[in-house]
Amino acid sequence: MTPTFIDLQLAEVGGRDSCDSGGRVSSAIDIDCNLEDVRLLDSYEDAYNDHNAGKSRKKGQEKGGVTRIQVRVTGMTCAACSNSVEGALMSLKGVVSASVALLQNKADVVFDPNLVNRDDIRNAIEDAGFEAEILQDQGTKHGNSHGTLVGQFIIGGMTCAACVNSIEGILRKLPGVKKAVVALATSLGEVEYDPSITSKDEIINAIEDAGFEGSLAQSSGQDRIMLRITGISNQLDEHTLDGILCNLKGVREFDYNKITSEVDVLFDTEILAPRDLVDAIHKESGGNFEVHVKNPYARMVNQNLEESSQMWRHFLFSLFFGIPIFVMGFICPHIPFLNSILLSWIGPFQIGDWLRVIFASLIQFIIGKRFYVAAFRALRNGATNMDVLVALGTSAAYFYSVYALLYGAFTRFWITTYFETSPMLITFVLFGKYLETIAKGKTSDAIKKLVELAPSTALLLLIDKDGNVIGEREIDSLLIQPGDTLKIVPGSKVPVDGYVVSGSSYVNESMVTGESAPVLKEMNALVIGGTINLHGSLHVKATKIGSDTVLSQIISLVETAQMSKAPIQKFADFVASIFVPTVVTLSLTTFIVWYFSGIFGVYPQDWVPANGSIFEFSLMFSISVVVVACPCALGLATPTAVMVATGVGANNGVLIKGGDALERAQKIRFVIFDKTGTLTQSKAAVTNVKVFTDMDRGEFLTLVASAEVYSEHPLAKAICNYARHYHFFEDPTVDDSQIGTVDEKMTGWLLDTDDFCAIPGRGLVCNVNEKQILVGNRALLVENGVTIPTDVEDFVVDLEENAKTGVLVAYDSELIGVVGVADPVKREAPIVVEGLFKMGVRSIMVTGDNWRTARAIADECGIQDVRAEVMPAGKAEVIRSFQKNGSTVAMVGDGINDSPALAAADVGMAIGCGTDIAIETADYVLMRSSLEDVITAIDLSRKTFARIRLNYAFAMVYNIVAIPSAAGMLFPWFKIMLPPWVAGACMALSSVTVVCSSLLLRRYRKPRLTTILEIT
Repeated sequence: MTPTFIDLQLAEVGGRDSCDSGGRVSSAIDIDCNLEDVRLLDSYEDAYNDHNAGKSRKKGQEKGGVTRIQVRVTGMTCAACSNSVEGALMSLKGVVSASVALLQNKADVVFDPNLVNRDDIRNAIEDAGFEAEILQDQGTKHGNSHGTLVGQFIIGGMTCAACVNSIEGILRKLPGVKKAVVALATSLGEVEYDPSITSKDEIINAIEDAGFEGSLAQSSGQDRIMLRITGISNQLDEHTLDGILCNLKGVREFDYNKITSEVDVLFDTEILAPRDLVDAIHKESGGNFEVHVKNPYARMVNQNLEESSQMWRHFLFSLFFGIPIFVMGFICPHIPFLNSILLSWIGPFQIGDWLRVIFASLIQFIIGKRFYVAAFRALRNGATNMDVLVALGTSAAYFYSVYALLYGAFTRFWITTYFETSPMLITFVLFGKYLETIAKGKTSDAIKKLVELAPSTALLLLIDKDGNVIGEREIDSLLIQPGDTLKIVPGSKVPVDGYVVSGSSYVNESMVTGESAPVLKEMNALVIGGTINLHGSLHVKATKIGSDTVLSQIISLVETAQMSKAPIQKFADFVASIFVPTVVTLSLTTFIVWYFSGIFGVYPQDWVPANGSIFEFSLMFSISVVVVACPCALGLATPTAVMVATGVGANNGVLIKGGDALERAQKIRFVIFDKTGTLTQSKAAVTNVKVFTDMDRGEFLTLVASAEVYSEHPLAKAICNYARHYHFFEDPTVDDSQIGTVDEKMTGWLLDTDDFCAIPGRGLVCNVNEKQILVGNRALLVENGVTIPTDVEDFVVDLEENAKTGVLVAYDSELIGVVGVADPVKREAPIVVEGLFKMGVRSIMVTGDNWRTARAIADECGIQDVRAEVMPAGKAEVIRSFQKNGSTVAMVGDGINDSPALAAADVGMAIGCGTDIAIETADYVLMRSSLEDVITAIDLSRKTFARIRLNYAFAMVYNIVAIPSAAGMLFPWFKIMLPPWVAGACMALSSVTVVCSSLLLRRYRKPRLTTILEIT
């Protein structure tokens, strides 16, 4: 069934096409422009390549009327290139300064927009011979530009880094494409594009025109769903389904696949919900059709299985026809009966020759067609890859053998043929690719495991208008809608994020957060999709579904991190771009040297095999050089290791946002810790309350809590909790029965406030009863003209010397009291600080708290270097002071006020329970909120890049040794000659070895602190 379009009659659709009698649109409409904005995390290649050079710089309009921008420069290979770009930029009138970073492929340009514009800058770089792209401003949130979509495309047929470079280059040249990142290890490409300029079909066509297979895996739109229909047995059923979908309001397009019984439906979520769509199909079919939603990730897994299965079938086909050729060439000559049959003549050729030609041709042009097609399209686009080498090597052996056979038929002078070389070479290459596909599939096991955490079905409670449960129904978990009430029975998984509305139970959240201890969930407690309910039954109201759930965000984050490129991979990309031309040149050189050396008698004739010629002897060396060279090993060295590392990190509760962050973390020399919520437990509790006026204690607490209730600071929450506890459990004048609702009990007793203002690093200001109240530190009160008496100062000093924070309260310009708050240090903090010291990493504490409290906390943690009374912007300055000598600095924080410092640091690490802004800004997210994971993050990074260096060493050593050996450099002394089929086997196994080397990272275990501290 071809795709069917429905007449939408929507204003936003470009053009309203009229329907025919069947209700179908006569011409296709562009439906992609109506998809929702992307919810997948943005590709981190652009974001994190920008991280080092400009994370802390302020973008946009600078002082003096100049503007600072960053430009991605593609094509630079050495320092001379970067100097050339700098020179071109500085020659522009209006450019104040230009700095080009070769490693990051970026140019940082400060210019006067009145004299020169961004297009002039880009054109200047392009005129210098490089590609230029103006990067998004640093200060903006990493996300999708307005009006753009992000699509993930499955790309089949990629074999090496050259393929990746070719596809990325083609996609980025398409009009409307903002970004394009291709990952070899996952066979995925993520493209951000403007659907009003280009469509997904045009992107797929571009991929296919480049010589690869392309299909859409998923997009940012939530209005496309893949359904599997059971119960369709004949053409009448197909027409029934067609009629149901055509007449269903809100369906825009659908495409039914007869072979898989799957229908791809595009629908308007404002009109039709997914569950309503499924129910409508089931109902309108009279219950004959059973409908199941297909998970988009399941399709990607199936694609991997299909790719490996197809590669296995091709290998078996090649092996089936290759074995007879091998037997005829190496075994039959030793069996007189079989040999006599093969030597029998039929026409101009022997039977053995006929069989060799037939079998070799089947393999060369049926199985080997994929190499010819891929090589042709790569060359057509000005690129080269491994397929070019395989096609050259096999073609040289095959067509020379055909020539030798025809030459013998006409001249009756028979020369040696090499029909076994091409089939055996293709067979070994396919076997290697099959093993490589299997191994690459294992690198994405982390995502598969995360996907499997979510249950496939859920129990939906049917509730009447009065809120009473009247029944339950099992539905597909992908059909859950916000506001649904779900029943979670003991032992089952929570399908989506939500909160408990009824019941009590312990939930195991270790698979998501890494925290092993079960967590008690009672009324109003939040639950996370993918976690396991252990004992009691829970009723949960769904709040977040689909890509908004924590589990989906983790999956997207890990997936996007695996898509990103570490800077170290640029070396492999460069080598890949010149690898094939270099190898072809070496192959031709090898042939020329051996051939003319033989012609001029440089080596003895007995080196040439019997019944052979100098031409054949030289040709075999040349073919071996072509097929033994392997660019794939270099291309896979980094992405496979990064994939495994990000997956291992996720399994250990450490989310890594990209290969760039992973690479920087291995170089960390300083770790700067925030105090509250990072080194401390963020479980602040009020320990002292002292009123210095005649005000009643309860009245004082009510006044303070009324101001603090609007603050998100942990100390504010502690004060509010203490005040509430004081009123409802200690103050006999307050009767619980007088409080009507839960909300009233929480906030109904508070006073009305207005003009609330939180001042970072100081405290807060607001008005209560038309009088100003100040709650904060000394600086806040002094700046507002409030005098601090000596007895109050002494009381606060005593609190601070005991690692407590003194919160001063002034009302109507008079200091009325002090609240002492203590936040205990995390029990692992001292051990982690010592462990980091043993790893060569120095710890520093930076806090906005006063010096006495800061020193007391630091002494408890074992930290020597303390920076106190630092404003949020000052934290970033502290980080930059450590970066001046080139050191790599990490920042660990959890709050909104830590965001500037997290952005300024080379590596930002956000505590998982921290604010969304902190998590968004950071490079690492520590899901367990344990400081031990700081050590895990650094240790995993170091081990990953040790493995990457080993991979590169192997790939380089392999090519350095294999190519000269194949060229015959050892032949004069050791008579070692590498036959082409052996060379092909070596090439195939080299890339498999690199992938298997990366897979060893799956055995990674978190470092034991006792081992780091050398405690036996």
